[in-house]
Amino acid sequence: MKLFRFSGGIHPEGHKHTTTNKPILKMPMPQYLYVPLQQHVGAPAEPKVAIGERVLKGQLLANSQGMISAPVHAPTSGFIKDITDFTAPHPSGLPVRTIIIESDGQEEWLSDIHPSQDPLRMPPDEVAARVGSAGIVGMGGATFPSAVKLKQSLKSKVHTFIVNGSECEPYLTCDDRLMQERAEQIVDGTRIVLHAAQIEHAYIAVEDNKPTAIEALRTACKHIANVKVVAVPSLYPMGSAQHLIKTVTGLEVPADGRSSDIGLLVHNVGTVYAVHRALRFGEPLISRVITVGGGAIEAPTNIEVPIGALVSDVLAFCGGLKRTPARLLVGGPMMGQILPTTLTPIVKGTNGIVALTEAEIPQEQSMPCIRCGSCVTACPCGLLPLQMAAFAKVGNFDKVEELGLVDCITCGSCSYVCPSHIPLVHYFNYAKGELLARQQQKHKAQEHRRLIDLRKDRIDREVAAKAAAAAKRKAESAKKKQQTVEEDA
Repeated sequence: MKLFRFSGGIHPEGHKHTTTNKPILKMPMPQYLYVPLQQHVGAPAEPKVAIGERVLKGQLLANSQGMISAPVHAPTSGFIKDITDFTAPHPSGLPVRTIIIESDGQEEWLSDIHPSQDPLRMPPDEVAARVGSAGIVGMGGATFPSAVKLKQSLKSKVHTFIVNGSECEPYLTCDDRLMQERAEQIVDGTRIVLHAAQIEHAYIAVEDNKPTAIEALRTACKHIANVKVVAVPSLYPMGSAQHLIKTVTGLEVPADGRSSDIGLLVHNVGTVYAVHRALRFGEPLISRVITVGGGAIEAPTNIEVPIGALVSDVLAFCGGLKRTPARLLVGGPMMGQILPTTLTPIVKGTNGIVALTEAEIPQEQSMPCIRCGSCVTACPCGLLPLQMAAFAKVGNFDKVEELGLVDCITCGSCSYVCPSHIPLVHYFNYAKGELLARQQQKHKAQEHRRLIDLRKDRIDREVAAKAAAAAKRKAESAKKKQQTVEEDA
């Protein structure tokens, strides 16, 4: 199969050898789970349980709200201890509304959890509905509700499905292990998605540095004509959907567009595995496989973790820390986020916990730009990182936007190759935050004006109605007087 090359990209050191050959372990259920209501793009879920209530494993805890949202479910049986604000897995450390469950140790499933029908014989819209009710979201980190993408794909008549198994981020190997150990389930989930979105064929794209996973998947789909495994080059950021699409098909997603605009759908391998579990066994998304790695970890490995387990519980299961990490990340070192505390929960979009030592973090001091152009060469989106950063630094965010900030995926390739160690991505994140704040302020002002206009229209209608009523009463009064005069005459 012919593959295509996207511009830019880098080859960071993988650091995958410590976990890629470690089988997936299942973490014991901790005593307490902290299940956030916001684990997805869109509106947070709305609680359907009360404090003190006993819940069963797989039971709906909170329902989706609005067009783009996803429900959350109980990862174990137990009692609702509280519904309160709790630290989110985000650098800000800001709290989000969270359901706290105390496990009763019984692991008692909801009685009607098992489906009774072959998903490949169900109507496509029913399959999508079940994916939605299972709370499945993009598990590569994007966390976009999967059912919404299925419905969009069906409406857009998507013709090709790409399963993203590239996993190009250093240290992370959870997708690799999932493909090695559960290839048949991933292929089955792929077939279910093909049916749900009525797509012709699928490619499971895996970086060529994962030969065992590639072989396992090829064996699993050797008798399935419309599912093919494609070995793509090991090049960061191959895991980006738009760059994987370019590599496999040669097509480019338009700026401000979606993959469905050019007839493609992309899901992570973890997502299609979750689709398999939901449609074959009726299990909602209540656990996921993550990598725990980095030089500060005592026993790096891959673990299946219940949603809501604290990072501190996960680290303890891995033998704890050998030393205090210089940097603790959720996700990988290129695009991961720094954790403010280990008292934060694992959520649906968590693919790894990485604890780095000082030796694993570049310590070079930032220096002035030498105009080498390395950042331009490395940028996989064809942008001008240095110019964008310079305008962001002086607060000219309109110019940064004009230079294509919306197309930046903040992959960190530019910062990685910069010989002056300029933190380019930090400037891009800063600019994106400021532009988002502007948009929110603009939206707020527009909404304020809209409400003022509505109020003015309402007042005008009320005044007009009162005037019309007064005129009517006056006319009726004059008519009565005229009738009285005529009767007296």
